Amino acid sequence: MSWNPTDEQERPGMTRVVQALIAITVGVAFLQLTIVQRGDLSALFAFREGPLGRTWWTSLTYVFLHAGLLHLVFNMYTLWLFGPRLEALWGGRSFALFYMWCGVGGALAHAAFGNGGSVVGASAAIYGVMLAYAMHWPKDEIYLFAVLPLRVMTLVAIMVAVDLVRAVAGGGDVAYFAHLGGVAFAFLYIKKPQHMSVDQLRQRVSPAPDVPDDISPRAAPRPSKRNRDEVDEIVAQSKAAISKRSSRAVSTKRAEPQRDVQAQAIDRVLDKISKHGMGSLTPSEKRLLEETSRQLRNSD
Repeated sequence: MSWNPTDEQERPGMTRVVQALIAITVGVAFLQLTIVQRGDLSALFAFREGPLGRTWWTSLTYVFLHAGLLHLVFNMYTLWLFGPRLEALWGGRSFALFYMWCGVGGALAHAAFGNGGSVVGASAAIYGVMLAYAMHWPKDEIYLFAVLPLRVMTLVAIMVAVDLVRAVAGGGDVAYFAHLGGVAFAFLYIKKPQHMSVDQLRQRVSPAPDVPDDISPRAAPRPSKRNRDEVDEIVAQSKAAISKRSSRAVSTKRAEPQRDVQAQAIDRVLDKISKHGMGSLTPSEKRLLEETSRQLRNSD
């Protein structure tokens, strides 16, 4: 598979959480092949049916173990293919929680409907990542086997349908119900109700220079009254500057289109903050917001 993005957004580079997940998984695979026996790691960290109260951590740790090199390569390649754009949209913390949430969903589905035995592999989490990507960008194309163009939503629908048929028919050694559990938990995560008023948004958003890239609006700490006032001031001043741009004197005809372009860019950034929070901004958008705020303060 290879990636062919739409014109909406270019594919981001490697993001921190995706890089960390791949590094941990590959590191565990290296341990399996060299220092620690595979059976020893599976005994401690693979998920298997039984009292979860005694081995609750296996519902999380099993996603970092794999049954073989092909299994590992496919899952990590798919994570690299689809994960960075989701992480760039949600923020690192939210993406990491989503990844593990889908893994837990796979473990629970296998415990409830599976054919017994232990489960290893990140496939449940990977299926969840693929579904989330398809729900956000369904028209993006994947080149299957580097030749056949296929929309992401179509690819995910085919894979889920095949796994469902195999799970009902009895899938042998493959934990198809775990795959389906990851898909189900991903769908629930994305479709969960999200009601946020303007006041709640202002409470969760702090000024751009103080917000790390990997913190999402849902996980951000409640800012102080001073920070909320600064956010309100930036938004109010930006909107005031945009509304007054038609009445200001213009020194040259060339400067006016440039201000219009900047105003439109600020409008897009403010809309993005209201919909997805500060964690969804790219570094360039944060710089634009900082520069606009600085210009407005200097003009006063």
